Amino acid sequence: MQLKLDYGKTGLEVTLPDEKIVGPLSIKPAKPILNPEEAIKKAIENPIGTKNLFELAKGKKSACIVICDITRPVPNKLILPPVIETLQKAGIPKENIYLLIATGLHRPNEGDELIELIGEEIANNYKVYNHHGKETSEHDYLGTTDNGVPVYIDSHYMRAELKITTGLIEPHLMAGYSGGRKVICPGIAGLETVKVWHGPKFLEHPNADCGILIGNPVHEENTKIALMAGCDFIVNVCVDGSRNITWVGAGDMIKAWTEGVNFVREVVKAPISEPVDIVLTSCAGYPLDTTWYQAVKGLTGALPILKKGGTIILVASLTEGLGSPEFQQVLKENPDIKAFKKRIMETDYFVMDQWQVEEFAKVLEKGKVKVFSKGIPAETLRKCHVTPVDSVEKAVADSLAEYGPSAKIAVIPKGPYVLACLT
Repeated sequence: MQLKLDYGKTGLEVTLPDEKIVGPLSIKPAKPILNPEEAIKKAIENPIGTKNLFELAKGKKSACIVICDITRPVPNKLILPPVIETLQKAGIPKENIYLLIATGLHRPNEGDELIELIGEEIANNYKVYNHHGKETSEHDYLGTTDNGVPVYIDSHYMRAELKITTGLIEPHLMAGYSGGRKVICPGIAGLETVKVWHGPKFLEHPNADCGILIGNPVHEENTKIALMAGCDFIVNVCVDGSRNITWVGAGDMIKAWTEGVNFVREVVKAPISEPVDIVLTSCAGYPLDTTWYQAVKGLTGALPILKKGGTIILVASLTEGLGSPEFQQVLKENPDIKAFKKRIMETDYFVMDQWQVEEFAKVLEKGKVKVFSKGIPAETLRKCHVTPVDSVEKAVADSLAEYGPSAKIAVIPKGPYVLACLT
């Protein structure tokens, strides 16, 4: 069987033994919206659970539109024009309409990357700010939640009269699903907020997982934080495997987002009857697979269908290397992953981005990892506690031989965009 796995911007063709394959597991067909521009405009005019954007904007002097950073394939060039046009028609001056890039704790998006993100017309004619999560002075302090999370939210957002967020609804390894409240926390939250919300108290809960909302403390807490910050209007979309828009909703932060989750949940689920010895997966290609930090999402997405002691084979371009300096620091300081887990659970050790190593630790608790990548040297991959491979086909053959004649391999070409699960 010949299959194309999402890998970088080009994809990766592989040949696999037909008789051993379970799947490929994929997103269910969902009819792309034929005229997405018109659909977005109608959603803005006929929102879910709140007044339309024009009515909300009347009388307001300023508006902040929050967008996801370059690691999320949100169709900003389709979403932003009708939002901005509506705000200006309602009387908000052009110079008081600005965009805030929800970088979370990622690097800023500037120059050519900014053009790629929002288009030249908007980049050249409107104010655009990058969120700087580590700069406490650029945040407003809103208080502390009942669970002890100090809430710091970007001042550009808090001081706007009208607060708008945009985003993409898809499975998320900790928060159940992305979109809605998540663009506020962690998107425009300060490090002091994220370090607690992304700490072991929340992440080690069994419901802090992909596709789970009920009883998920990560989801529940960032919803509380987003409500503390306030949000007047959202525009969220769902996309198919080719990144065509399949659903668009606008309006109330919770009500509109919930409708999107209900839609996407049925599209992304890919159940199989029993766990397998081997899972071949990706991290959904560009822009998600550019760093090892992001690529961990491809691994955690495979866990529900992997047998204990099994092997995950991951393909990821890793064109930007490992990730942030802090993430690299955590890897360097913690060569023993089991000791790392004990360290964060029992001491006050903290380094930014350690939560992704904590998620990776869950992977290694269940099985082994092999990685195909042309982005970083094999020796660097070995320091990430994985086995580098030169060929996907050889890695598959070796793993099948290891697990014996009854071994099966599940294939997830689009990685974490698919919600792999057991029936």
